[in-house]
Amino acid sequence: MDFNYDSEQNDLREAVAGLLGRAYSDSEQRRKVVASDPGFDEKTWFRLAEMGLLGLPFAEEHGGMGAGPIEVAIVAEEIGRVLAPEPFVEAVVLAGGLVAAVGTGAQRGEILAGIAAGTTLAAAALAEPGTRWSPAAAGVTATADGGAWRLTGVKEPVPNGARADVLVVSAVTGGGTALFVVRGDAEGLTRTGYRTHDGGRAAHVRFDGTPAELLGEGTGDRTPDVERTLAVARIAYGHEAVGAMDTALRTTAEYLKTRKQFGITLNKFQALTFRAADMYVSLELARSTALWASMVVDAGGDVVAAADRARLQTSRAGRHIGKEAIQLHGGIGMTAEYQVGHYTSRLTAIDHLLGDGDWALARLADGVGEYETVDPLGAPYTPA
Repeated sequence: MDFNYDSEQNDLREAVAGLLGRAYSDSEQRRKVVASDPGFDEKTWFRLAEMGLLGLPFAEEHGGMGAGPIEVAIVAEEIGRVLAPEPFVEAVVLAGGLVAAVGTGAQRGEILAGIAAGTTLAAAALAEPGTRWSPAAAGVTATADGGAWRLTGVKEPVPNGARADVLVVSAVTGGGTALFVVRGDAEGLTRTGYRTHDGGRAAHVRFDGTPAELLGEGTGDRTPDVERTLAVARIAYGHEAVGAMDTALRTTAEYLKTRKQFGITLNKFQALTFRAADMYVSLELARSTALWASMVVDAGGDVVAAADRARLQTSRAGRHIGKEAIQLHGGIGMTAEYQVGHYTSRLTAIDHLLGDGDWALARLADGVGEYETVDPLGAPYTPA
């Protein structure tokens, strides 16, 4: 299994790193951007569109680039590396992914082309109060109104829901969970935005007889489509987390080389060096698992199981590296002016988006019984 990028993928990584590095050359610039709505730099968002990054996973006939999950992973990792607040995973991978998976040709041509051009910000409204990372809708219902549909209920949290031009909403119908498109100016739509702890934006979205357009054809259960798209988004978030962890580790290692205590730099203390080495091991385990999961997506394998494995590994690594980065920095690591705390906050947010590590572990544990028992000594297994 080859984990090395080819020349085109390396060129893509360098181009994305150059753009985002200029936009967020220091943590102060990011703080200025996230301090005001919509919580990201729309100029940078359009620059990403001009580079073709917002249409990266979409088919060329829908205005996209026709790239694969590895290219998406590269962009997500570079976003995490500088904590760029632009909602790439939320708008392109998740909301756009639902449209690409379920939508009709006309819907894909309109919505995906708008996302790719940067003129349409899409948001996925899937989570509901009282539920826990379920791909099925429960509290929002859809009723037929002649040849149209109307939605009633609440979705929260909806990442970037207050700014979104288009909402992709899951709702209960007679056939199970269906997906709908709601325009941002629809009547009966109330959106209350707020800031999240990592500087992002989310919204409480209420539908009160809100007109909606059925996404795709027919009202059959779309839960499997939602589950697979959520899994692909979890993997992309894993790569974003890897980028953030990489910077947190590098920042910490540099601090240990320069900060002096008792007249010598901190990296001369063996115990601290060992702790930094443990952070590196966690990072590389997370990186390889996330990249393996993207390769599973590319090969058409069991995406949901791969996403759970990647989520578990990146969750554990993110918590470990985030906590150690703050502790090894000492008191300065606790200040809002220093960046390691912001990286830890974002890693925490990623861990709780779409299902945390404990949730992924429970799902994996439920499936252990499906595997054959293997004797570690190599003796043939004889069923009881």
